[in-house]
Amino acid sequence: MSIIICPGIHDPAFTESFISECLNIPNGSIAKNQSNILVFPGKDISVLSALHILQFLRVSVAYRRYCLTDSLKSPIIFISFSAGVVGAIGAAHLWQLLGGSVKAFIAIDGWGVPLKGNFPIHRMSHDYFTHWSSSLLGSGQNNFYAEPAVDHLSIWKSPQTVKGCWVDSSIEISPPKGYLTAAEFLLMLLKRYEANSPDNRIMS
Repeated sequence: MSIIICPGIHDPAFTESFISECLNIPNGSIAKNQSNILVFPGKDISVLSALHILQFLRVSVAYRRYCLTDSLKSPIIFISFSAGVVGAIGAAHLWQLLGGSVKAFIAIDGWGVPLKGNFPIHRMSHDYFTHWSSSLLGSGQNNFYAEPAVDHLSIWKSPQTVKGCWVDSSIEISPPKGYLTAAEFLLMLLKRYEANSPDNRIMS
């Protein structure tokens, strides 16, 4: 299983901080084998392009698997932020059209981006309004919003400091299920999907 991270249009240092704080937390790391974390290198409008992300994914995963046929069998988890959500959701659908497997799609502050798919979708938002209004455009079960609200970039560059609520949007009116940090919520999701994957190299 591989994780592809699709950042937005911002300082690349914020993405480095996200990976360090969210995926390499001591004693709770999902990504002990960093070769399975792919970071789309776009830092301009290319993050909006599903084709650019797909090409990067095909080359990167096939390189690790040595051939495209095998790479399509490797489940992919998409983690995208802000403008990167636009390109990532398109790339996820294109990957499936090629015969690939999308294990889950996690959109962080993808406000205004419609999200539909036959794979699990989760939204993480920097405030309640973004959470509520984005859910009107599609979201799966188990989502997160910051409480108290934080600025847009904080949930990406400092997820370990952003506290908020875990909610199940499959219920029309649902009280918060729990209070935790954005980093804890994301790790919870990744560990669940990793545990259910036949390819467990992320934890090895």
